[in-house]
Amino acid sequence: MPLLQFDIIKGRTASEVKTLLDVAHRAVLTAFEVPERDRYQIVHENQSHYMVFQDTGLGFARSDKLVVVRVFTSPRSEEQKTYFMKILAEEFQKHCGIGGEDLFISFITNSKGDWSFGFGEAQYLTGTL
Repeated sequence: MPLLQFDIIKGRTASEVKTLLDVAHRAVLTAFEVPERDRYQIVHENQSHYMVFQDTGLGFARSDKLVVVRVFTSPRSEEQKTYFMKILAEEFQKHCGIGGEDLFISFITNSKGDWSFGFGEAQYLTGTL
């Protein structure tokens, strides 16, 4: 955990999506120090006209390489979150050719009791995790 949801514009190849997900998982491992198999990712592909993401007045334009990342997680420190954002932006640029203007990240924080990894059991609450 965390669970990452990606919204992208249709048109990427399966290989490009795999690279994007692998890069994001490496950022999760580095920033949050979770186990290797702690990997939960969902990709939604959208028509470009279904995604409107402007710049909040910051003065840059986005392209069809836009990636919106929602990070559902139990509480993380501000340092962990900003480190994750920095690493993800650097790695997306290096390995996916996605510039910083095309990366939008949002954190949704919940408690450990809000997660069940299977069998309808809240593993954090039962002590399994």
